Amino acid sequence: MLLLAVVSGVRWLFAPDGYGGGGTAFALLGAGVGALLAALMVSAPGRRSGGHLNPAVTLVLWRLGAFPGRDVVPYLVAQLSGSVVGTWLAGLVWGPVVSRSPVSHAVVRPGPGWGDGAVVAAEAGVLAGSALLLAGLLAHPVGRRVLPYAVGVVTALVIAVLGPLSGGSANPARQLGPALLSGEPGLLWLYGGGPVLGAVVGAGLVAMVRGRLGAGRAAVAYSRPGGPPVVPGRP
Repeated sequence: MLLLAVVSGVRWLFAPDGYGGGGTAFALLGAGVGALLAALMVSAPGRRSGGHLNPAVTLVLWRLGAFPGRDVVPYLVAQLSGSVVGTWLAGLVWGPVVSRSPVSHAVVRPGPGWGDGAVVAAEAGVLAGSALLLAGLLAHPVGRRVLPYAVGVVTALVIAVLGPLSGGSANPARQLGPALLSGEPGLLWLYGGGPVLGAVVGAGLVAMVRGRLGAGRAAVAYSRPGGPPVVPGRP
């Protein structure tokens, strides 16, 4: 659903017979994707599954102790498969215009002047910051309740601000389907590796902060005593 919506939004916001692109188009796309992401997280399926639709976020939650390791690989497979299927469905719905430039199946590309290192740094920075945000919100009951909306707002800002610059993906699943179906897999290592690097760094920063505060994993506020870890969006 997420990738179907993303590709559909790019089709109507950036194609010549649509809005026509530009900075406002990125802002509108970000607002729409952020709202949809929050809605999916608070929906019944999102609450049952945990509602994290980003492989890098799944890795962060695992490293934070908020998600069981045995479920990491199945979730990654589901997220990445959903990316390909959603992108393919958008092509069926909207026809050949989806495969033509400037839509190109909504593949993410860096803006002028952005080299590989800068893109990786931007993608990693977003995920490192997201890890700190998740840890802070998950540590408090009120934070857990507002988490889906916070994630939606952050996603909207990333797309609106970084979209015209680094590409603003911050999600390996966001790029996989569009890259494969557009025939442009060359940038997958940037938009896949950057968020994963940021997830590892962010989780490490959280562990460092916890260590300095004297809070070990056994005392994590969002772990239920005697029960399974709490996953964002799961009651």
